[in-house]
Amino acid sequence: MLFKQLGNSIKERRNTLGITQKHLAELAEVSVNSIVKIENGQMNPSIEMVDRIAEILGMELTLQVKKVI
Repeated sequence: MLFKQLGNSIKERRNTLGITQKHLAELAEVSVNSIVKIENGQMNPSIEMVDRIAEILGMELTLQVKKVI
């Protein structure tokens, strides 16, 4: 579920900016297939990869830690 939400956010932002998957992949130095899989929630990208993509798209990453009792 989390990866699907992440992918949707990336896809929406990319589309808003008018950037193709191919162009985003080139800028992030990853394969187009990786971008497709991330956007479809089918890949567990590294934090570094997500950070690169977020920076390119002008997005901010936040981390929420939940306390488990």
